[in-house]
Parts: sequence; C-alpha cells; structure tokens
Amino acid sequence: MSSLLLSIALIATFGAILLAGVVVANVMTHRRRPVEILESQIAPMITSPTDLRQVELQRPFLERVLIPFMGGLGEIAKRITPADMRRRIARKLVLAGSPEGWDADKVAALKVFGTIGGGVLGVALAALAGLSATLTFSAVLFGAAFGYLLPGAGLGQRVVDREEAIRRALPDAIDLLTISVEAGLGFDAALSQVGSHIPGPLSQEIGRMLQETRIGVSRAEAFRHLADRTDVQELNGFVMAMIQADVFGVSIAGVLRAQAKEMRTKRRQLAEERAQRLPINLLFPLIFCILPAMFVVILGPGVIRFLQSFLGVRF
Repeated sequence: MSSLLLSIALIATFGAILLAGVVVANVMTHRRRPVEILESQIAPMITSPTDLRQVELQRPFLERVLIPFMGGLGEIAKRITPADMRRRIARKLVLAGSPEGWDADKVAALKVFGTIGGGVLGVALAALAGLSATLTFSAVLFGAAFGYLLPGAGLGQRVVDREEAIRRALPDAIDLLTISVEAGLGFDAALSQVGSHIPGPLSQEIGRMLQETRIGVSRAEAFRHLADRTDVQELNGFVMAMIQADVFGVSIAGVLRAQAKEMRTKRRQLAEERAQRLPINLLFPLIFCILPAMFVVILGPGVIRFLQSFLGVRF
C-alpha cells in the first residue's frame, strides 16, 4: 500500500512540475509576442535603411520642383508687387471659392513668371521671323503684357463662372427653402436640405455658413460673411431680407415666399433680356461669316458666267 502511495505521489509531483513548465512557457510566449511583432516591423528598416534621396525622387515632379519654385517666386513677387495688388488678388481668390493651394503670393508669382516668359517668347518669335528692332521691341512688350494679364484674366473668369452658377441656383434654392420651412422644418434644417439637394458653389457656401453658426457665430453675421464671399447682387438682397427678418422678428416663411416670387420674376426678366440681346450678338457672325459664304454660293456661278461671256476669261 505504501509503495502504491509513493508511486502516486511521484506521478503527481512530475505532473505538477510538467504543468508548471507548460504554464510558464505559455506566459513567456505571450510576453515575447509583442516584442517579436515589434522586431519584425523594425527589422526591415534596420536591414535595409531608407534612402531619403530615393524617397524624395519618388514624389511627383509637381511637388518636388514646381511647388517650391512657385513658393520662391511668390516670396520675390511679394517684395516687388504693391500690397494693394495682393489685396485685390486675395479678394478675387475669395470670390473664386478659395481654390486649394492658391494664395495671393502664388498668383503674383505667376504674373511675374508670365511677364518674363512672355518677353522671352516675344524675343524668340521676333528672331525667328527676322523682325526689325522696333517690331522686336513691340513683340517683347506684347508678350510681357500678355503673360502678365493672363493669370488675372483666368482668375477673373473663374470668379464670373462661379457667380453665374450661384445666380442660376439661387431661385431653386429659395423655392426649396420656402417649401421646407412651410413643411415644418427649422430654418437651419431647411438650409441643410438646400445644401444637400442643390449641388454647386451655393450649397458649399451655405454649408460653410452653417458651420459658422455651429461654432457660435450669430446667424446675421454668418449671413454677412456669406454675402462677402459671393458678391452676387441677388444673393445680397436675399441676405439683407433674412437679416432684417431675424432682427425684427418677421415671419421667415412670409419673407421666403416673397423672395421666391421676386427671384422667379428676376429670372424671367433675365431670360427676356438675353433673348433681346441675341440678334445683336448674331449680327457680326452674320455679316462676316454667313453672308460672304452665301454670296459666293449664290453669286459665284453668275460672276463666272459673266466673265466668260463678256470678258472672255477662261477658267
């Protein structure tokens, strides 16, 4: 009996030692696992050190060369251009929707670069054409002026296109705003509906105005900022009406209904005005393009017959 107990005691002892070893090994494995993961992540960096020059060369040419070059030109242009010009360019950028990555210094740098490039192009064309000194000087002046005015003209056209897009979307936006308010939505919720259902620059400006109101800006001040960023006459009138309704406590639904009716009337008047300008716009293409072709087709055979019959001209 004692030998049986001794055997059981030995087996239990060895089993406990084995179980303790398994537990300790499992614990050490779990402790080493984060270290092994970290070592596996760091090992490629240690074995193959990063070549900063290769990483820099893998970036696009625009980010590596053109953007730093434009930044340097912007610093030069900032020193040589008047502050009033930079303010006007900054104002145009705001009206153009603040394009990402552009500021007044970069546009001024484009003007400087365009002036130099236009002058060099004028010299090259004059040399190829063999012009005299006076004509070469005129070509250089024309090229420099063209290169200087081109960035401003492009920016101005972007402002005009954006204002036209806002003007076209405004009547539909006010109609949707009126329907939403009369259906029971709050004014801010109705503005959110307009921003989500009418795409374009107007919805972007409305979304920005709602963000301003959420961070604590008053509604009247947010409306004023909206008018400053767009500078559209119809939108300015709508903004003034909304500010007065907010200040004096007038029913917003009634004001919106009146504004919607006014916007529809203005849209119809604008369409009629453009229709009345159409004959004048067609006058110059008619005189210089259509009528000469018609004269050639209609009178050409008669003129040829007349020359052959009376003057003896052979074709």
